Amino acid sequence: MQFPEQLAAARKSNVDMFFGVTRTIVEGVEKLAALNMQAARSQLADIHDAAQKAVSVSEPQQWIALKDGLAAPTAEKVQAWSQQVFDIVAVTQANLVRCAHAEWDAQLRQARALAEDVAKSALAGTGPAAAALNQAITATNALYETLQKSGEHAVEFTRSNLEAAAAMASSATQRATAQQNRATKR
Repeated sequence: MQFPEQLAAARKSNVDMFFGVTRTIVEGVEKLAALNMQAARSQLADIHDAAQKAVSVSEPQQWIALKDGLAAPTAEKVQAWSQQVFDIVAVTQANLVRCAHAEWDAQLRQARALAEDVAKSALAGTGPAAAALNQAITATNALYETLQKSGEHAVEFTRSNLEAAAAMASSATQRATAQQNRATKR
């Protein structure tokens, strides 16, 4: 392939990658906005219900019970919202990694093709330089793959920590609510 053709192919690849990344980001933002609107509507409905219940409360113990009854569901909803945000971000990140990986593969193929072209048209005695270029390309690819695997492990580690923290927080909220209810009944 001639240099002008390679340049045109690189430009097309860059434009495709740019719009692929942009599309992925916009989809992620759209999902986050929809989730936040859903959470806002749900919170508004919960506040309305709580206000309706508060109007009918006349005893101090009823106030305490009402307050305590609101804490656990709110904490659970916040945890569920956090998990959904994490899931949206993780999917968006995975899609961005896919775009980057596709671009990396294309660039790697172009670099190897260029190295082969240089090796074919090189003067005698430049074989070691071409071999060094191929080794550099191979080493760079190995580094990229290692970094990609490390990123995947980091995302999975974060997901498991988030799930563990959510379970612990839910359990703690339920225990605190139960203790408050027992104390209120006394």
